[in-house]
Amino acid sequence: MHTPTPPLVTVIIACYNHAAYVEQSIRSVYAQTYPHIELLVIDDGSRDSSPEVLEALQAELGFDLRLQTNRGLSITLNEAIARSRGSLIVPFGSDDVMLAERIATQVEYLEYHPETGICAANAETIDQRSQVMPARDQRQRNLPFRRLNFDDAFMDRKPGGNAATLMLRRGALDFVGGYDPKIALEDVYITLAIAHAGYFIDVLGVVLAQYRDHPANTFKNGRFMVNNVLKTYARFKDHPGYEQVCLNYRNSMLLKYANRDKVLARELLRAIPLKGWNGKTLRALGRLWFARSKTARPKRPGGTRPLTD
Repeated sequence: MHTPTPPLVTVIIACYNHAAYVEQSIRSVYAQTYPHIELLVIDDGSRDSSPEVLEALQAELGFDLRLQTNRGLSITLNEAIARSRGSLIVPFGSDDVMLAERIATQVEYLEYHPETGICAANAETIDQRSQVMPARDQRQRNLPFRRLNFDDAFMDRKPGGNAATLMLRRGALDFVGGYDPKIALEDVYITLAIAHAGYFIDVLGVVLAQYRDHPANTFKNGRFMVNNVLKTYARFKDHPGYEQVCLNYRNSMLLKYANRDKVLARELLRAIPLKGWNGKTLRALGRLWFARSKTARPKRPGGTRPLTD
C-alpha cells in the first residue's frame, strides 16, 4: 500500500536587528517533531551583529542563508517564497519561538481541511529574557478554536491567530499573488487577502508558539501601525463595512495612544467625524484633556503642589 509523502513545510525567517533573539528562533525550528522542513533565513540589512550570528549558525546547521541590503519584509518574503519548495509556508519572526509540536500539529490539521487557507493558533507572550509573562500580559493564550471567514476577520468579529503561528497554503498564497510590496505590515494584509479569496482562517485553541514582547515590537510603533493597517483596509474598500471598520480602528488607536503619542492621537481625532464618536472617543478625550490640564496647572516655585486645587 502506497503511503502518501508528507508535505514539505518551508519556514522563512527574515531577520532585522534581532541578534539577541534569532538563534533561539532558528533552534526552535530544528527542535520540531515534524521532520520535513526547509528553512530559509534572510538577513534584511541588519545594523547589529545579526549577520555574524547567522553565519555562525549556518555553518553549524546548514540552512539556506542569504544576506542582503534592507528591502522590507513583504518583498523579502515574496522572493523567498518564489524559491521555496514547500507546499505549506510558515513566515516566522526572528524574535519568536516555536513549540516543538507546532509544525506537526498544523500539518495534520491542514491535511484534513482543504478549505482552510491559513492555520493559526494561540501563543503565549515571553519577555526579552524568554520568561513567560504574567497572565495579565497574555493576549492570546487561552482562546478556544475559531473559524474566520473574510467578514469575521475584516469586521473584527472574532480574534484572529497570533502572527507567530501562521501556516499558509502555497496555493492560497499563489492565488492572491503573495504579499503586497507596498504594505509593510505583512501579516494583516495576507490574512485578509487569503480570506477574501474564499479560504477559511482556522485558529487552533492551543498554544503553539511564544511571541516575544520587547521595545522594538512592530505593534508598539503607533504611526507605522495606523498607516499600514488603514492602507491594508483600503485594499478592500468595496466592502459595505469599510467605512465602519476604519472608524472603529481609528477610535481604538485614538484611545490607545491618547496617553502615549499626543500628536498621533490628535491626528486620529481629527479624522473621526462627530457622528462617529463613541465611548472610546470620549475616554480618549478625557485622557488628552487630563494630560493638558495637568501640564498647565501652575506650581509653587521650588515645590510640586499647585497654588490652588
